[in-house]
Amino acid sequence: MTFAAVACRAQVGLQAPLVRVEVSLGSGLPTFNIVGLPAAAVRESKDRVRAALIHSDFEFPAGRITVNLSPADVPKRGGRFDLPIAIGVLLASAQLRLRSAALCAPAIELYGELGLNGELKPVCGLLLAAAHAAAAGHEVIIPQGNAGELQVLLRAHGLTIFTADHLLGVCAHLAGRAPLVQLCAPCAPAFAVASGTPLDLQDVRGQLQAKRALTVAAAGAHSLIMIGPPGAGKSMLARRLAGLLPPLTEAEALEVAAIASIGDGGFNCASFGLRPVRTPHHTASAAALIGGGARARPGEISLAHRGILFLDELLEYDRRALEALREPLESGTVCITRAALQAQYPAEFQLVAAMNPCPCGRFGDAAGGCRCTPGEISQYRARISAPLLERLDIHVEVQRLRVSDFDEANTAGESSVAVAARVALARGAQLARQGVCNARLSDADTERICALDATGRALLAQAMQRFGFSARARQKILRLARTIADLGAQLSISARDVNEAVTYRALDRRVAGPSDR
Repeated sequence: MTFAAVACRAQVGLQAPLVRVEVSLGSGLPTFNIVGLPAAAVRESKDRVRAALIHSDFEFPAGRITVNLSPADVPKRGGRFDLPIAIGVLLASAQLRLRSAALCAPAIELYGELGLNGELKPVCGLLLAAAHAAAAGHEVIIPQGNAGELQVLLRAHGLTIFTADHLLGVCAHLAGRAPLVQLCAPCAPAFAVASGTPLDLQDVRGQLQAKRALTVAAAGAHSLIMIGPPGAGKSMLARRLAGLLPPLTEAEALEVAAIASIGDGGFNCASFGLRPVRTPHHTASAAALIGGGARARPGEISLAHRGILFLDELLEYDRRALEALREPLESGTVCITRAALQAQYPAEFQLVAAMNPCPCGRFGDAAGGCRCTPGEISQYRARISAPLLERLDIHVEVQRLRVSDFDEANTAGESSVAVAARVALARGAQLARQGVCNARLSDADTERICALDATGRALLAQAMQRFGFSARARQKILRLARTIADLGAQLSISARDVNEAVTYRALDRRVAGPSDR
């Protein structure tokens, strides 16, 4: 009986545990068994490996072949185990001899799906596996098709990566006959540049209050909901938020890329360094938004980590899907539990939502025309609960534009570049002061960092009594006031800042409800 072991990694949430691919050859009737909690794609690898070895002019060993993917309690999925299984079979059958004992597992990790002719095909989720390999000090051999994805790691980690396009090339490298090409680090961070015509805040006519609210939201990473009739500019404003946000740091960009690499869409190296903007359709389920499925994949809120989640036509979403957002909005993480595994994903996203005030969309419009009854309006707005609304920092009403707003003299306003510069200064002050954006302040830090003077405390107490603000709404107002002060480069919060923050709780202030026609 002969034995060999090769290293690889599985993917469980954002973890990539090391997997020891053990191959044992024994006498007996020809069988090929793979054990160690393999998924269907891994079990099918025995047919791909057999064909790849034969077409690469190797002899497929006779007898009993047992492949153990250790540890046995970690789920293994995908085609990434094809290459290590094939190399393990060749080592165990003495058809391949390593040029150095240092190449034994786990010093070098192998990844790749095999074509029937021995060709190496790219696999998903390698960015995460390679990052863990770099932390362990291991070398990595990957398919040529994954080279662009992993190149972003080379600047941040001291990682040795070799690329191959065929099984024979990997064998020649391990035997010392022909070294593989080593992937080189770029001279500078490969940050992407947004293509196409940039969306400028100056393109939005009028809507001065909404633009100001958008600036405050960008400066403090606050969530935002806009309420107004169709055509008022809610979607236009939301699409311009990304242009106001500071660029990602290299560490943040790698974090975003790692999450994208394990999603269904995979990681596109052309978008490295750009903040993610996710805009799911209103038919999306709770599992699509939060994450889930048999493989506990990340959902839209995790794919929007460090970026924006835009929910247009908010009240058209399923209520259960919206309610599932409550905990991640507060904690910044989401834990997905299934019978076989548990995965935790980061979810520090900035929620931007837009909704109509009533079913026809014309309630409160100065032009009139709304024919919805108070009962219909109440039922329509009941699709979003008060606890979820309280977790949204900014509520702003967006009114229909007037004819005068289209005059050339009234279109001038701050460009996205100018606003982004002020936002960057405000965020820099927040990170220097407390290490996080104002929206992420804990309750204890809120009381300390957002302390008010006597006038501000009196104004906030009066607003709480008049509008019935909850304790959570009070904390939101304090953080908003701190952000407004940061935008003005003020060390302390003034009563004027508190007053502006109170105006951004429009849905809390509508005490009369739909009957106030």
